[in-house]
Amino acid sequence: MFGGGRAPILVLSQNTKRESGKKVQLENINAGKQIADVIRTCLGPQAMLKMLMDPMGGIVMTNDGNAILREITVQHPAAKSMIEIARTQDEEVGDGTTSVIVLAGEMLAAAEQFLEQQMHPTIIIRQYRQALEDMVQLLEGPLSKPVDRNDKAALAQVVKGCVGTKFLGKWSDLAVNIALDAVNTVLLEENGRTEVDIKRYAKVEKIPGGAVEESQILRGVMVNKDVTHPKMRRYIQNPRIILLDCGLEYKKGESQTNVEITGEADFTRMLEIEEEHVKRQCEEIIALKPDVVFTEKGGLRFGAAFSTQSQHYSNKACSIARACGATIVNRTEELQESDVGTGAGLFEIKKIGDEYFCFVTECKDPKACTILLRGSSKDILNETERNLQDALQVARNIMLSPRLVPGGGAIEMAVAQRLLQKATHGPYKALAHALEIIPRTLAQNCGANTIKTLTALRAKHANHSDPNTPCTWGIDGETGELVEQDKKGLWEPLSVKLQTYKTAVETAILLLRIDDIVSGSKKKGDKEVPTPSQIQQQEAQGAE
Repeated sequence: MFGGGRAPILVLSQNTKRESGKKVQLENINAGKQIADVIRTCLGPQAMLKMLMDPMGGIVMTNDGNAILREITVQHPAAKSMIEIARTQDEEVGDGTTSVIVLAGEMLAAAEQFLEQQMHPTIIIRQYRQALEDMVQLLEGPLSKPVDRNDKAALAQVVKGCVGTKFLGKWSDLAVNIALDAVNTVLLEENGRTEVDIKRYAKVEKIPGGAVEESQILRGVMVNKDVTHPKMRRYIQNPRIILLDCGLEYKKGESQTNVEITGEADFTRMLEIEEEHVKRQCEEIIALKPDVVFTEKGGLRFGAAFSTQSQHYSNKACSIARACGATIVNRTEELQESDVGTGAGLFEIKKIGDEYFCFVTECKDPKACTILLRGSSKDILNETERNLQDALQVARNIMLSPRLVPGGGAIEMAVAQRLLQKATHGPYKALAHALEIIPRTLAQNCGANTIKTLTALRAKHANHSDPNTPCTWGIDGETGELVEQDKKGLWEPLSVKLQTYKTAVETAILLLRIDDIVSGSKKKGDKEVPTPSQIQQQEAQGAE
């Protein structure tokens, strides 16, 4: 009862559908399993591609879990929740989107048997939470190892493990070098804090044509613009660069501005004011003797001591500022010598394909870079960019949290083995077995005998005697054979695995807690259903 009055009423119209109890939980589990089945074949080096067709006729071919789930359309609310976790995983750590969906689907399936045995979902959830806490302790403790951020060979092995399962795996060495160089370039350490903002300062430019091998990373910034006048210089060494967030033109009034002209002298004076304004802007810039001027909009259409001007977006301006040491200025009146960027070694205009590009490169200490991707078609370029973004995120994760775990399903089997030793309840044990879906799927995707391989892998982990080190036996994603991942050099960032397990378990718990789905839609011509307060008011009027 609320406030001594009548209890709230759940009002359902004739068009409202309501399902509750065990039926809803089993439907949610089934929806999660179906989403996991869609992308199960996209895990590992032998992953299959999915061809996605949008309503406009566009086609995307990819094995990236997040890209696939972003394109498909589902109706069931539980399936929408599963798609959302892939997006969360991608935004947080940039990798592991396929793994998190496969794991979440298997964890939901593991709970199904207990619901059919009339076990209350709260008991299952409690055991799942306990298992997650134990997993986090194991991963942050004996099952992971630290890595030196300055050991480029060790870092390259980790990034290669991420790229090797994707389309870009054929050019993995090139992708690894680009990813590590980009992250090291934009790495910023100040006040004891490490910042790696690859989304803002490691820009990817895709130019169709050429081969993937021609892709490169520039120690500076590239802009898809040409100079505004043919007589302006196209090659300058050690340029002085000015960045203006304003147009180099006279700012006219708004559409509501009224100007009254009574004679020819008034019109002439208006033109003189405009000319004086532009002349003053130019004199303020010329006083600093720049070689290159980047402006936000407008143009320099007259003879001036500038080499180029380029229309540009603000995020590009930020990258140029970081690369050459310039400061973005909003008004020419505020220009000072300290705002001029002198950190760039070379400015040049190049023609690639049919377009002209402006390069600001050979910077002394660039904190921004541009990754130039080449490829035979737009589809290949888009898939290359998706794969490279994953590699960049993995390299970033290692820089921020330099701890590693063995890949190829080894860490999942090691965690499962430790959890099974502590298991006392059914759901806890079932969650431990659910982790084995990763090595099982890797074996399936490369055509190995799943039962034989999993049995042999369990035996390897059961015989591992040292509790302070992880057993590194896992699946070779290429052949399906058992290999020691430390000898093969296949490691994954700890932060990716932690986020994968946390997201998968929390999603399974969230969907298991749902015991009621109410959805209603009002059709045209239906009578409006009264609210509880309206019902009370009608009853009071009837009593009077």
